[in-house]
Amino acid sequence: MKDILSEIVAHKREELALMKSKKISLRDSLLASESGIIAEFKRRSPSKGWIKEEGRADSIPLAYQQNGAAALSILTDKHYFGGHDDFIRQARQSGVTLPILYKNFVIDEMQLYEAVLCGASAVLLIAACLSKQRCKTLIDTAHALGLEVLLEMHTEMELEYAELEPDLCGINNRNLGSFVTDVDNSFRLAERLPNDAVKVSESGISNPDTVRLLRQAGFRGFLIGETFMKTPHPGLALKDFIAQL
Repeated sequence: MKDILSEIVAHKREELALMKSKKISLRDSLLASESGIIAEFKRRSPSKGWIKEEGRADSIPLAYQQNGAAALSILTDKHYFGGHDDFIRQARQSGVTLPILYKNFVIDEMQLYEAVLCGASAVLLIAACLSKQRCKTLIDTAHALGLEVLLEMHTEMELEYAELEPDLCGINNRNLGSFVTDVDNSFRLAERLPNDAVKVSESGISNPDTVRLLRQAGFRGFLIGETFMKTPHPGLALKDFIAQL
């Protein structure tokens, strides 16, 4: 008699292997891209309120993909950013195949499982939110789940977290305490990062000239959200931005 349970489990292993094989690398996408732009779906911010309350996750991320984004970032925090895990699911269901960064304030392993289940390719970890040991534990867990890690740093003191060897090193130009933005922060800290780090500049980038200068300083990724989201058509705004590059 056929063992149905064994057959089901064997098929489940095949499904999981296929799911893992379909993961697209954020790191590789940025290294291969001429623009390096991580276009962000961001409906709200704590400092500015609603940016695009009516923004739809089943259309804007796909428009980003169609207009040249190297990767996407989707805010999933509900309370402060008007986000939701379902936004990543909706983006995937609409046809998005680019790497998607799960952007939230991740402090617990459960959030990593949520990121995997909703279809993310990578997860943001913020040094300011985590002890170094806690950050290492989360990086190890993320990697075990097939997620890449973009580790965000803001100060010179936090640069020691780069020793944990995340897949990508991010420099946030926005002070998460005051929400004041200064792109010069990326230029100040870039040379202090490991030479082989894939560097990503985050926040406050609104001019193609800034992207060109950041690339000369060694950055390969540029996370841009509000610049596109505050326009009537974020995908077309991205297309125009890339054309100027």
